Amino acid sequence: MSDGTPGSPWQLKTPPGSSEYTAWRDESLDPPALVVQVGKTQLRYHLRALDDLVDMLAAHGDWMPLGSADEQKPAAEGTVEAWARASDNPVGGWYGIKKGLRGRFANYVPPVLEALGRVEVEHNARNNRMRVPA
Repeated sequence: MSDGTPGSPWQLKTPPGSSEYTAWRDESLDPPALVVQVGKTQLRYHLRALDDLVDMLAAHGDWMPLGSADEQKPAAEGTVEAWARASDNPVGGWYGIKKGLRGRFANYVPPVLEALGRVEVEHNARNNRMRVPA
């Protein structure tokens, strides 16, 4: 069983199940990050996103659309992706750390939380949602 460390990363799939990737926590980075490796591309998100997203979903109280989008594309309003870029979220903007690779939060972070048993994520071909279990 993987424990989400660089030596034992989580082996995950995107919500539609179309892509595989690995992810791990790296608290030695500044800022501490959730590192996502997709092929040769490495993305980093603020590690606190794992708790912040669960808190936001619990306050929301229902299913929320994921709405994954690349950094260069706008995120649909009312989605997890839009929240992960919003100026009024707990980090005051992007949870993605590497400029040019700050998007796709809703594609890669929810499966980590699902693997940790903290959220439910739908696995349809499109228009997936997530929530905190009741």
